[in-house]
Amino acid sequence: MKPGQVAVVTGAGSGIGRALALALDGRGASLVLADVSAEGLDETAKLVSRPPKTRVVDVSQRAQVEALAAFTKESFGRVDLVVNNAGVTVHDTVEHVSYEDFEWVMGVNFWGVVYGTKAFLPLMKAQGSGIIANVSSIFGIVGWPLQGVYNASKFAVRGFTEVLWRELKGTGVRAVSIHPGGIKTNIVRSMRFRRGLGPTANHDTTVRLFDKMARTTPAQCAATILKGLDKGERRILIGADAVTLDRLQRASPSGYPDALEFFEKRVEARRAKKRR
Repeated sequence: MKPGQVAVVTGAGSGIGRALALALDGRGASLVLADVSAEGLDETAKLVSRPPKTRVVDVSQRAQVEALAAFTKESFGRVDLVVNNAGVTVHDTVEHVSYEDFEWVMGVNFWGVVYGTKAFLPLMKAQGSGIIANVSSIFGIVGWPLQGVYNASKFAVRGFTEVLWRELKGTGVRAVSIHPGGIKTNIVRSMRFRRGLGPTANHDTTVRLFDKMARTTPAQCAATILKGLDKGERRILIGADAVTLDRLQRASPSGYPDALEFFEKRVEARRAKKRR
């Protein structure tokens, strides 16, 4: 991003979205920030050096995302980067998860990306440039127990974005799939926790386990994203855990779940030994 270029970030009220807003502000970008939380948006707006354009948006609502695109065009006449970042999750088994929870996660994580892509793409193609950066997850590469709905949404984002790699060839517009590993955000604290298994038997233990595993800060995540965009990468892996899991999946596409289960049992055995 160059000074004066226009960047739109959804889910900008906290976590990765807020960190991206700060990083882009540091590069002199003109910001359009969106989030479902007005309070979170206000907090982010106070942290950047210049007043951003802000809009309260539920990305699962097509009309609201289309209005965001129209507002951006009216305000700046162009858009150089759109980061479809807003995301939620639910902790439950595929067997027991409710259709309501399934629709909630897919509405934000997948349809939010679809709406954000389709709403801004015509403007980018008309100007002959731009980047659509869709935030998937390492869980868009590997499956994880009790995150089946989240996995489904993030695998969908990955596939949707990879199709754009070829469809946008020659247009001047790029699509990028972003795959964070464990990032120190509040997504686990704010998730809908329905049931757990083993070491994730309740919400509190799940949060504590996530906090121990998540080694990458939102600021580090944002820096990696912008570095990847600068280098023209199509897929951006964030964190050593994401890189390791991606390699494991590539090495054994059908066997990696067994390897992960073996590793998890060893870790749990060590923890149990320490507690004695």
